[in-house]
Amino acid sequence: MNDFMALVFFYAILGTAIALYARKGTKTQEDFFVGGRNIGGLISALTYAATTYSAFMMVGLVGLSYMTGVGATGFELMYLVGTLFLLSYYAPKVWRLGREKGIVSPAEIFAYRYGTLTAKVATVLALIALIPYTSIQMIGVALILQKNAGISFASGVAIASILIALWAFLGGLRGVAWTDAIQGLFMLAVAILAVFWTYNYIGGFGIPKDLAVVPNEFWTPLKFATLTIPWFFFALTNPQVFQRLFIPKDEKALKRMVVLFGLFGLIYTVLVTFLGLDLRFGTEIGKFPAVADRDEVTPTLLSMMPYWIALPLALSIIAAAVTTANSIILTLSSMVLRDVIGEKTRIVGGKIVVVVLTIVVALFALKRISYIVELAVLSSTILLCQLPLILGVFHWKRGKERTGLATLMCGFITAIVLSAIKHPMVSIATFCVSFAVFLAVSLIDR
Repeated sequence: MNDFMALVFFYAILGTAIALYARKGTKTQEDFFVGGRNIGGLISALTYAATTYSAFMMVGLVGLSYMTGVGATGFELMYLVGTLFLLSYYAPKVWRLGREKGIVSPAEIFAYRYGTLTAKVATVLALIALIPYTSIQMIGVALILQKNAGISFASGVAIASILIALWAFLGGLRGVAWTDAIQGLFMLAVAILAVFWTYNYIGGFGIPKDLAVVPNEFWTPLKFATLTIPWFFFALTNPQVFQRLFIPKDEKALKRMVVLFGLFGLIYTVLVTFLGLDLRFGTEIGKFPAVADRDEVTPTLLSMMPYWIALPLALSIIAAAVTTANSIILTLSSMVLRDVIGEKTRIVGGKIVVVVLTIVVALFALKRISYIVELAVLSSTILLCQLPLILGVFHWKRGKERTGLATLMCGFITAIVLSAIKHPMVSIATFCVSFAVFLAVSLIDR
């Protein structure tokens, strides 16, 4: 066993111990899926950040910045701006509604407003949409293990799957949240260390002229809008972060969660995109090899770093990927159990669903059908069909079950069909079709 695998083994043992400890007092689904609605502001912020910032950042966004320039920074900052804007207004409303109605699963907000069948359909669509997004976490882990431990890609996926299923199975939300807190701080500290080492190794910072401006060859206005629209509304449309709005113990903790997450997100985004841009500068001056596959930029960097930096950086990527994946798996489990099966007391069924979903995601990850960033955006594009329904809960009195079903299905079909033919306006079209159908049907659906 090499040093890196020894570190991964230690990480696995520590995380398992935390999950086992966290399971104490977990007796109900509310305990298992939302931590008994009793999580403090700091832990809530760190689990929100760790759930959001995954392998997408340190693998996907570093590579995107390396290949496409400063447009990647703007792309990710649009996510942060959108999230803070939406959370500032909607988080208190969602938190209060969750308390009043006893909502645990994100799809239950649809059942409350548009009927149980709408909640069932929303759950199925979320399962379809989040399989690609969860798979990128396994892909990120597998690439790191392949590059630094010398194991096969398939073995890396298997290791990631075991960790993802085990911690969600054992500890529920409390276990995930506690490990998130530690991992979030670890991710930030190691990112700072990596940026300083890279800057010193490269010997400066610069950006090629064609990548220093937007628009450029990659970041056309249409491309920017297509990638940004689903990202801007991520906080409302993605179930794993939406469910995080139920967990703070009071409104003060909720507000602290939003503020601290914003601070974490700004720092981490700047660090990650700076790293990608600096590595591109290193390629231009001959200090860093040219990399054709942008998802291989970070693994290549790791192979060049001294082990005392490479090992913790690689582990931080694995930690981010695992905590995001088990958060998604846990949320989807709550949706399947409560909204599809209809079981709202026992948690054993949810644990079984955790295992089954992890296996399905692992099989999808082995295909590795696209780049990490594109897979993430595809998932959020599919989930855009939920946006009108969520906004309708708070701002639109018309429309019931027919409205919910028509909006979900028309938006979903639009996203799938246009993605299949690689239409450049897939997210814009999905957004427009979903809202148009929602408004049209709700006017006649009294």
